[in-house]
Amino acid sequence: MGLSVYAALLFAGPRLLGDPDTYSHVELGRWIMAHGALPTSDPFSFSKHGAPWITFEWLSEVIYAAAYLISGWPGVVVVAAAAIALAFGLLTFFLLRELSPVQTLLMVIAAVILLAPHMLARPHVLVLPVMVIWAAALVRCMDRGGPPPYWALPLLVLWANLHGSGVLALGLIGPAGLEALLREKRSEWPRVLLRWLPFTALAVVASCLTPHGPEPLLMPLTTLGLGPALAWIAEWRPQDFGHIGGFELLLLAGIFALSRGVTLPVVRVLVVLGLLHFALAQMRNADLLAMLAPLYLAAPLGRRFGGAAADDTAVASRGLTLAGLGVLIAASGVALAHDVRPAPTITPQAAIAGADLAKTGRVLNDYSFGGYLIFAGIPTFIDGRAELYGGPFIDRYNRALALIDLGDFLSLLEEYRIGATLLAPNTPAVAMLDRLPEWQRVYSDDVAVVHKRRETPQR
Repeated sequence: MGLSVYAALLFAGPRLLGDPDTYSHVELGRWIMAHGALPTSDPFSFSKHGAPWITFEWLSEVIYAAAYLISGWPGVVVVAAAAIALAFGLLTFFLLRELSPVQTLLMVIAAVILLAPHMLARPHVLVLPVMVIWAAALVRCMDRGGPPPYWALPLLVLWANLHGSGVLALGLIGPAGLEALLREKRSEWPRVLLRWLPFTALAVVASCLTPHGPEPLLMPLTTLGLGPALAWIAEWRPQDFGHIGGFELLLLAGIFALSRGVTLPVVRVLVVLGLLHFALAQMRNADLLAMLAPLYLAAPLGRRFGGAAADDTAVASRGLTLAGLGVLIAASGVALAHDVRPAPTITPQAAIAGADLAKTGRVLNDYSFGGYLIFAGIPTFIDGRAELYGGPFIDRYNRALALIDLGDFLSLLEEYRIGATLLAPNTPAVAMLDRLPEWQRVYSDDVAVVHKRRETPQR
């Protein structure tokens, strides 16, 4: 399963490079490697330059930057594809302990469908294998009534430095502890608490072992604190049921399964409902539902429908293993030899060169161009670091470019002494700039439109 996913992702290599943040993550990794330190203030924008800011995904960014320095964009694709494939290989392995191969295959296919829109060369995919192992260890305790998995605590150190979702790892301890309590008589609860509380305390300590201490644990709260501004960022929007998609079909299939008499332990129900809520509230959280829900459902469904055989034995022989490694190496070699690049829609390279924006000064850029501007060494007005800019700034920016507040759009140009704009062609502000006498369209193509002031603004 892992090799199949890996091969499919290598075949669809450019798809993994379709997010503008990939540019900025690679550049930030290069910045860290060049300076031998982590930034403590913003070095990339002019609108927030010098403002307090930390990179809470520094290890992922260094990994991507190293891959880029060694092999260019194909190296970035190989790293991201390998992490995703490893996560699905591990998920398959853990599900096969409880479910039959057919049941496991159906579960994994559903997970692939849910995760597909978010399979991108970004830090979150590097933490997927860690997340699967950590969750599987906790679920194993729930299924077997065993002690807390102290051996898995080092995973939290890796998780906390790869991605800013470490608080999720801590949250997954709760269901394991709660089910352990409900399994015992009330008189045994103190003993259960004494078993799980030290483990939880050590997990918190492990999650704080980052260059920034516990601060990365608060990043999800900072992001959610953006409020209405999240609606302007596609991946943070709620699920869209305006058209039939994979998420809706799988949700309907789950409802149908429940109507056929499938019942689950109460803690598992609460976990799945929580994951479903997150996935409905923000599209990007569908990957949590994809990778975690099957682990919590496996044992109950295996008992209900008949799962793995009692005499379960290893099915991989040395020959199959060597063949798999051969396929892996061959596929990686082909991928590294193939020229892949990020999507043209997030790469306004021709516009920047044609309008000589590198020497223009302050550029009001489209949100989707921020990553490339960072990569190209041009200070941004805005980019994907929502925690830096904050909700009011993002909301004002989007309302201004959508001409919801025309007066504020004009004020924005003057307040930040904008010398040029680099916007997507369908942005409402583009048509307005065409009509303003002090602005002139100097470049346009299918990716970007550039306007410059007819006279350089006084500074």
